[in-house]
Amino acid sequence: MLSRVANCLYWMSRYIERAENIARLVDTNLQLLLDFRKLDEQRLAEHWLPVVQATGDEAEFFKLHPVATAEAVTEFMVFQLENPNSIMQSICQARENARMVRDQITGELWEELNRLYLFIRSKDARSLWDQSPSEFFEKIKASSLHIVGITFATLIHNEGWQFNQVGKFIERADKTSRILDVRYQTLPDRGAPKSISQTESLEWSAILRSCSAWDSYKSIYGADVHPKLVAEFLLLNEELPRSVRFCVTELNTALRRISGVPEGRFVNDAEKLAGRLLAELQFSTVDEIFDRGLHRYLDELQLKLNSIGDALFEAYFFLSFATFDEEVFVQQEEQQQQQTRFTPLPVRVRRRPVVAR
Repeated sequence: MLSRVANCLYWMSRYIERAENIARLVDTNLQLLLDFRKLDEQRLAEHWLPVVQATGDEAEFFKLHPVATAEAVTEFMVFQLENPNSIMQSICQARENARMVRDQITGELWEELNRLYLFIRSKDARSLWDQSPSEFFEKIKASSLHIVGITFATLIHNEGWQFNQVGKFIERADKTSRILDVRYQTLPDRGAPKSISQTESLEWSAILRSCSAWDSYKSIYGADVHPKLVAEFLLLNEELPRSVRFCVTELNTALRRISGVPEGRFVNDAEKLAGRLLAELQFSTVDEIFDRGLHRYLDELQLKLNSIGDALFEAYFFLSFATFDEEVFVQQEEQQQQQTRFTPLPVRVRRRPVVAR
């Protein structure tokens, strides 16, 4: 598979997953306000600022907005094109990557993604947002899940499919860790709290709802909501589709199917780092995580996921050339292969992702 095609399929999948997860995060935060009383400006800022911090866009936010109000944060996270991680920007970039490999995806997938793109860019999106933010987010989540289902049901499960899986699960693992990190300020630096207040219990329940994990959590732990149990469920559970361990397992499997290398071996740094992270998750306990400090652990986890993404880029999407003429020659050869629609040999061509964040 051409590296350009693999790169676009990878980022298309990541951006779709990113849009859905941002919708989950902001929607849950809005719903959580209904359970609080007597919120002054300072308390509101404390409620909304962690949402921006969770995505790593705090510096970018304060360049555009002086205060973390509900209106400013929701505009920044949902519609603002200046925010590379906003829902609108993510959907636009997913559609752009899909357009660049239109012949590699099915008509059903392109139509649904294009439908979501046209909606988010239309006046109807703003109108629905003004009338009912909850319905707006439900539409974004439903369409994202529809795209994931169409992808699974209509795309050939070949090498391109595996790159699609890699993008989806590396993004989902990252966002699950960031959602879990939203309320770290309420925790001690090390260790788990012995008890939590009713307000804190509502906040941790909201984290579970953000990951569509509330019902599954209750089936295992009952109605007792505690940071330690929530972290164990979202980080280490091997059966929850949005847990970090589940995502890294699927990520590791997809990487090995691309190269054909069995478990216990690796041919590139992406496979090595993914296998190492999976082993750490398999043999970790929630007590060890809290003894280390949940916030510190999650920061390190996000860095490890970023390292896997960087290694993947170096292994499959990037190749330096000795001369400019050599690069031009390979690119021309790639274009000819696409035009004739012959099965191309694996060639890694230098091409950066649309937005590599």
